[in-house]
Amino acid sequence: MLEEHRRNAKESVICAVMTVSDTRTKDTDKSGKLIVDLLQEAGNEVCHYQIVPDEKAAIQEAIEVIISDTYAEVLILNGGTGISFRDVTVEAIQPLFTKEIPGFGELFRILSYQLDIGSASMLSRAVAGVVNHRVIFATPGSTKAVKLAMEKLILPELSHVVREVSKDLNGKR
Repeated sequence: MLEEHRRNAKESVICAVMTVSDTRTKDTDKSGKLIVDLLQEAGNEVCHYQIVPDEKAAIQEAIEVIISDTYAEVLILNGGTGISFRDVTVEAIQPLFTKEIPGFGELFRILSYQLDIGSASMLSRAVAGVVNHRVIFATPGSTKAVKLAMEKLILPELSHVVREVSKDLNGKR
């Protein structure tokens, strides 16, 4: 059954990428660039890329603009998912979710524990959910974390998750 779902999924997904950071610029944003590159290498379209300050209102406003002004089916954020005072990505996006995808964060932390940083993975608050029939993934901002999330979780299921979120819409988006 899963293989049938994957076979019926789109070959290319339209994506937006957002880096949440107070210090990165488009010249220094290695993680955002990596997400864009990996998406495009896998045959997906990136219709929007921006850097947003680590402020709840700015993150929410940027998400609302992307959802209303682009054709993005998926939004991938990086940064602001830790536990420091300035890390507010999770607080910004969770209230917007109509559905949460808890397995993403759970699996990310397991893989991060096993393949990358060990017990420090418990500090990650990576999350995913659905907002207005679009999937949002929020990953940590480190390039290694982004690579792990993209290669092991997001890219293998990207078309499938978009299919599931949009299969009952009949053009209602």
